This record gives sequence, structure tokens and C-alpha cells, in this order.
Amino acid sequence: MVTPVATEYGVEAAPRRRRLAGQLYVQVLIAIVLGATLGHFWPDVGESLKPLGDGFIKLVKMIIAPVIFLTLVTGIAGMKEIASVGRVAGKAFAYFLFFSTLALIVGLIVANLVQPGAGMNIDPATLDKGAVADFSAKAHETSITGFLLAIIPDTMVSALTGGSILQVLFVAILFGISLSLVGEPAQPVLEFLERVSLVVFRLVGILMRAAPIGAFGAIAFTIGAYGIQSLVNLGALVATFYLTSLIFVLGVLGVVARLNGFSILKLIRYLKAELLLVLGTSSSEAALPNLIDKMERAGCARPVVGLVVPTGYSFNLDGTNIYMTLAALFIAQACNVDLSLGDQIALLLVAMISSKGAAGVTGAGFITLAATLSIVPSVPVAGMTLILGIDRFMSECRSLTNFIGNAVATVVVARWDNALDRDALNRALNGDGPAA
Repeated sequence: MVTPVATEYGVEAAPRRRRLAGQLYVQVLIAIVLGATLGHFWPDVGESLKPLGDGFIKLVKMIIAPVIFLTLVTGIAGMKEIASVGRVAGKAFAYFLFFSTLALIVGLIVANLVQPGAGMNIDPATLDKGAVADFSAKAHETSITGFLLAIIPDTMVSALTGGSILQVLFVAILFGISLSLVGEPAQPVLEFLERVSLVVFRLVGILMRAAPIGAFGAIAFTIGAYGIQSLVNLGALVATFYLTSLIFVLGVLGVVARLNGFSILKLIRYLKAELLLVLGTSSSEAALPNLIDKMERAGCARPVVGLVVPTGYSFNLDGTNIYMTLAALFIAQACNVDLSLGDQIALLLVAMISSKGAAGVTGAGFITLAATLSIVPSVPVAGMTLILGIDRFMSECRSLTNFIGNAVATVVVARWDNALDRDALNRALNGDGPAA
């Protein structure tokens, strides 16, 4: 037991250490280190801990639909003008389209400059097509028409139980608009939903207590199953992808943040617990409820947060887009396929469409890549077997970049719509707000 000493520094020593140990990001960081160590030295034990990570992600997914529904319904119902919903959505999609396309172009440029696949001299005929058959099948199932029809749920209730973020978004927008149009008679319903949202967010806080356990199990499985040594052979691609994503976040998104009056580094520090959770679980969905809560506390209006965050999880996938063009050109280079400028532009145009068509699908990054390559015959789909073994490690970077991109988008769209409390944002980013 540590006894505080009655000096200028001693009195605070014990409470400060307790506060630090109680921070979620510290607990998750410790869990990641312990899980990676266990997975490396005792891989069989690490692989057996996979249910811990899967169980935590299922817990979070259980609460995602109610969080999105309640946040969006109460936010839209509180708007004075219904037209403002369309205005926010329009600004959000304009942002998504521009920066997701820019991410594709960045991946294309870096792949041409670095050429991580050059010199591998792989014969496509020697590759095992069966290893990626399941992903290719899912890619063919994911058409634009099928994607759009899948947004409409079978029933209003099934939207909350089907696991589709876009279905929840669709029903929540309609329900919120209906509440707003009904007006005063619907006020008791709105007040009830606002009270329910308090309970649901408290439940989110309870579930997040299990985050270190989930991160520990997930990272132990990843290292135990794939091994750190699996990065050696294809380290150039992994390193290139991580470096490109870092440049995109600090360079491109950093400039966007600066132009909109905030620091990308301060935003990353503000979201450090959620980012560590994404890193540990390789899933940005694991931190979605917390992102919604933190963006509201950072001064972004609830209707904006409710629209931008869940929509961005499907349409604003910066990390996934960088990965798609970078990985596609890596495969082409490894198989000695010479892509002309026209071929690369065609690849870019196809990726712009397929990246939206596979939104919301489990393993979207790899499946979207399969969908893109299946449409561009120049690059062999079987070449995806070259990166299948390291995709798990690249998935972590995709998720982190996607997560940060959506956080930036939320603040920017809120500012564009004059729905950003600058004082609250500054307090949050400077660490002057309530503890996370």
C-alpha cells in the first residue's frame, strides 16, 4: 500500500498513479503488450485466446445499433428544419467522395514510386486460386444494386437486429424526420428516447471495461496464429502501407485539420484509448460507440455526429482505399504485369465504385480488393494469395486510418454546418474536459 507523503509532490503521487492505472488507454496498452508477448512465446496458447477478442467485438456490435438509432433520432427530431438533415448529409458525402478518391490516388502514386512488388517475378499460374476463392465469391455477390437494396430492411425492427449499420441509419433518419414532423404530440416519445440514450451510453461505459481483455485475446491470437516472422518476406509492402497511411493522416488530414482550426495530433491524443482498442482488435467498429460519444463531447452537434460517423464507416474508408490501389499494383508488379496509365486510371475508377459496393461487409478491405481485381482482368485475382498471410497486420492499419479519417470528417462537417462548439472542442483536445 502506498501512503501519500505530506509534501508538495508526495500528496499527489498515489492518486496520480491510481488515476493513470485507471485510464482505459493505459489498460489497453498493457493488454496489447502482454497479449503480443504471450502470442510470440506461446503461440498455441495465443491462438486459443481468440474467443476473448471475438467475444468483446460481439459485445460492442450488440450495442452499436441502439447507439446509432438513439443518437440520430434524438438529434434529427431536435432540428428546427428538416432541410438541415439533407444539408448535413450532402456536405458529408461531398467530403467522403473527395477524400476517399484522394486516398485511392495516394495509394496509386506511392505504389508507382516505391514499387514494393518489383523483382518478385511470380508466375500467376503457380498461385493457389482456391486460397482466395471464398473472398472472390463474396466479391461477386456484392453488386451496387444489391448493396443499395440491402439498405432497406425487411422490417423496422429487423434493422436493429440485422447487424447492418446502413439499415439502422436508414430507419433512424426516417423515424427522426417523422418525430420532427409530428411535432408537439411526439414530444413524450422524444423525451423517452433521450432517457433511454442515457442508459445505453452508461451501458457502453460498462462494456468498455472489458476492452483490455478483448484486446489481449485478439492480439495474442494474431501473433500466435501468424507470427511476427510472417512480416519478414512481405515486409516492404507492410512498411510501405503503414508509412503511406501515416503520411496521409499527418499530411493530408493534418492539413485539413489545420485549415479547420484544430490539430490532428491533439485529436489523435484525445482518441488514444479508442485507437489502441482498434489496434488491439483490428476492428474500428469496436470503438464506434465511444467515437460517437467523444465527438459529441468535443463540441460536434448530435445530428451531425449521428449522420457522419456511421455513414463514414461505410463510405469514408481512407485506409481501405489506400490499401486497395497499393495492394493491386503490388500484385501486378510481383506478377510482372505492366499496367499502362490507362489501365491504372481504369483500376482507379473501378475501385471508386467497388469500394462503395462492398461497404459494411465483414472483411471489406480484402473482399473489395477481390471485387476490383475481378473487374480489371489485367491483374490476376489469384495474386491475392501473396498478401493473404499478412492481411491481418494490414487490417490494423486500415482500421486505424479509417477511424481517424472519420473523426476528422465529423469535426470538419460540423464546422461547415456551423454546428461546432469551438470552446468544447478546444477543451477536449487540450485535455481540459472531463476524463475520458
